[in-house]
This record gives sequence, C-alpha cells and structure tokens, in this order.
Amino acid sequence: MYYIGIDLGTSSVKLLLMAQDGEIVNEVTRDYELSLPKPLWSEQNPVDWYTESIEGLKELLTSVDREQVASIGFSGQMHGLVLLDENDQVIRPAILWNDQRSDRETAYLNEDLGVEKLTAYTGNIAYPGFTAPKLLWVKANEPEHFAKIQKVMLPKDYLAYRLSGVFATDYADASGTLYLDVASRRWSQEMLDIIGITESQVPKLYESFECIGTLKPELAAETGLSSATKIIIGGGDQACAAVGGGVVSSGVCSISLGTSGVVFIHGDQFSKDPNNGLHAFCHSNGAYHLMGCMLSAAGSLKWWVEEALKSKAYDDLLERAKQAPIDNGLYFLPYLMGERSPHNDADARGVFWGINLTHDQGDMTRAVLEGVSFGLRDSFEIFAKLDQPVSEIRINGGGAQNEFWCQMIADILNTRVVKLKTDAGPAYGAAILSAVGSGAYRDVASACEAIVKTSVSYEPIEQNVAAYDAKYSKFSLLYPNVKSLYKLMK
Repeated sequence: MYYIGIDLGTSSVKLLLMAQDGEIVNEVTRDYELSLPKPLWSEQNPVDWYTESIEGLKELLTSVDREQVASIGFSGQMHGLVLLDENDQVIRPAILWNDQRSDRETAYLNEDLGVEKLTAYTGNIAYPGFTAPKLLWVKANEPEHFAKIQKVMLPKDYLAYRLSGVFATDYADASGTLYLDVASRRWSQEMLDIIGITESQVPKLYESFECIGTLKPELAAETGLSSATKIIIGGGDQACAAVGGGVVSSGVCSISLGTSGVVFIHGDQFSKDPNNGLHAFCHSNGAYHLMGCMLSAAGSLKWWVEEALKSKAYDDLLERAKQAPIDNGLYFLPYLMGERSPHNDADARGVFWGINLTHDQGDMTRAVLEGVSFGLRDSFEIFAKLDQPVSEIRINGGGAQNEFWCQMIADILNTRVVKLKTDAGPAYGAAILSAVGSGAYRDVASACEAIVKTSVSYEPIEQNVAAYDAKYSKFSLLYPNVKSLYKLMK
C-alpha cells in the first residue's frame, strides 16, 4: 500500500508518496503566490492551496496503482487564519504565520489580559504570528468580515475540509492558535470568550494520526483515487518534521537549521518554561513538546556570505572558519530580524563584538556560526532547567549539510548529533502519520522505529566542549548588557 503526505508551505505545497517501508516513491511540488499588500502583512488565497494540491495529487500518482493508496495525511504552515462563511466561501485572504499586523492585539493579550492569565488559559504567551491576535485584529478592523464567520480554520485544515467535508483539526497544530488549553487538550472557553467566537465556530479536535473521514466521491473520481481513501488530519509543520525525524521519545531532540532555527524536544508530560522563552505545544504522536525558535539561523550565514561579502564561496569561507581558533575573542549576536526564543525581543539586532586588527573573514565567519549555535544553546539551557535532558540531536535543514557546523553544534551542546538518511521534511512526517492512521502501524513510535533511519553521527570533542563552554559564558553576557540600547538606537 501507499501513503500520501501533503505539506502546505508558505511558497508551495509539497506532495510525497511513500511505501509502507518508508521508501519515497514520488515527490511533487506546486507553487502559489504570496501576497504582501502592506508592510508587515502576509496573505494567501486558500483556494490556490486547494487547486495546486489537487493538481499535485494527479501528477504524484501518474505511475502507480491509485487503488493502492490507503490514506492522505497533512502538514502545514502553522498559525494562519482561514475564515469561511455560512456557504463555506472564503471570507478574506488567509493571514499567515509571518504576518505582523497584530502587534496591538498581541500587546493587549500579554499586557492587559496579562501573561499569568494567558498562560493559565493556554500554556503560552501571545506572539503576532499566533492565530488569536489575528482574529482580534479582524474583529477590530474588519467587523463586517468578523460577523460572517461560520468556521475558523488553520491552513492545512482547510485542505482536509475540502477533501473530506469534515471540519477538523489536531491538537499539535491547534496549540499554536492561542485558544487551545494545551495542558488539558481542549479548547479554552476563556479565550474563545475573549475573542468573541463560540466552540461551534472552531473545528473538532483529533490526534494528528487519527482518521477524520474519507475522500469525497467527486474528488475520488477526479483524481482516480478510491473513495475509501482515508483522510488523516496530520499536524503543524514542525511537529510533522519531528515525526519525520523520529523525534517521538524522551531524550531525543531535533534541530532544524533552515533560514530560521527550530529546537524541538519530545515530552511525555506537559511542561512549560516559567519565563515563556519556549513554546509548550501538543505533539503529533499524542504527547507534548517544547519548541524554541530563533529567527535567523542559516539565514545569518546567508546574509554574511551573500549580502555582506557579496560571495557564493561557502565552501571556501567555511574552510577558513574551520582554521580560525575558538578563543579568538570574537562574538556575534544573530538577531538580524529581532529574536523569538528565548528573548522575545522584536527590537534586538545583530552585533559583532570584540573585533580587532587580527580578525579576518575566517574569524568572522566562525563567529557567525558560533553565534547561531550559541543561540540554539540558549534553548537547551532552558531544557536543562526544566529537567528535560537531551541524549541525541537529529539535525536537518540546509545548514546541516556542512560537517564543520554539525560538529560545532555537537561540541557547543555537548550532545551527539546525527543526520537522517531521509531528510524529506514535514511531508514525510505527514506520510508516516497517514500510515499510522490507516492501520499500517500500531502507533507513531513503532512507525518511526521501522521507517526512520540515521546516517552520519558527530560526537562531542572534549577539548572543544571545554573551550566553547568558556566562550558561551561570555556570549551569554552580551544580550542582557546591550538590550537597553536596542530601543534607544531605533
């Protein structure tokens, strides 16, 4: 049998066809437009997601027996706001995760309602990217649209609804709405009341691996799939990526070194950072996770190489960084777009500290890599305080292609780092959840044990660990001492 994973991204939808043993049979990517109608606004037309997904399904299945496709699972960009009216028509363009228009509503939730109440209701504080502030923005600025709302959806749930006719979401993706009580795994009535919506306007909650229905007959006819094809609700992209990397048991953590950097650790029980430096969400395996997100990870390296140096010579620059000494006295704060975890400071900016006449491009490139790695360690320090030990890191993303950086992260975090044999991202995790939901595996853990394999590993080098510990202790002093300057220098 075959299992499909559909990952609804910000710039494209990726569709993946997987055999039961985890082999990827085919992959298809279809692009769609991103609209930026005003500064800090980010929107898309949900109908485009659906159109490209259906066309992608047809392309994905050209060379296989479509009757052998057991199920379809979903992953998607988190936090986005999709609104439907009583006729199931899209009321306005979807407001995406990276939209920053709701700063006033975010301040209201964190300051007027207050962090103490907010975390008691949901387990998390507010960010402009979350769904609840977006709803409050629509309520305040587009009351005519707010009055028409019949259904409030997340992006991937719109796809699942169009394919199945079932109004559903999962606990992992719903955790990022800021109106789910994460600890109790139920909608927060207090937050629904604050927003001004009812439970009938939000979807029914499922675990990410649960079947919510089957493919609509008319879509089965259009795509050539069976109308018995099961629809598995899936999860948010970060939780699905963690499933695709086998991060489904205690002590296993994932690091995604993309443009942003995400640190994700499984937890058997709900726990949260009392200082709210990390997100506390449900996981797609039915448990929980803590997640830290830094906004400029591999993006910092890209900026340094391509914008500052006007170069594409990554290999040469990284080799020169490798030759630079650790104890060169040079530091980099990687806050090029502000920072989320753990500082939650939109005013933060990048800083080189300690430059002298002996430093060259190799030293500065090393400082950029170290600054990002130290930023990841900030989240790891919180894990340790919360008694969440990490025994192994699964690393993925573009930055993970460089062996020097992987070894540096192993040394700075003093933890074994491993790469995945198959690094296909959230779509792969959605396909694994699809296989679990259709009965091919007993649970997510057993599916990951059978499917997910690792390849290269990097063990901490004792000498480097000691040197980086000393350097991190100094790095940790920089942000608290320059924080007050960020607002003064705006």
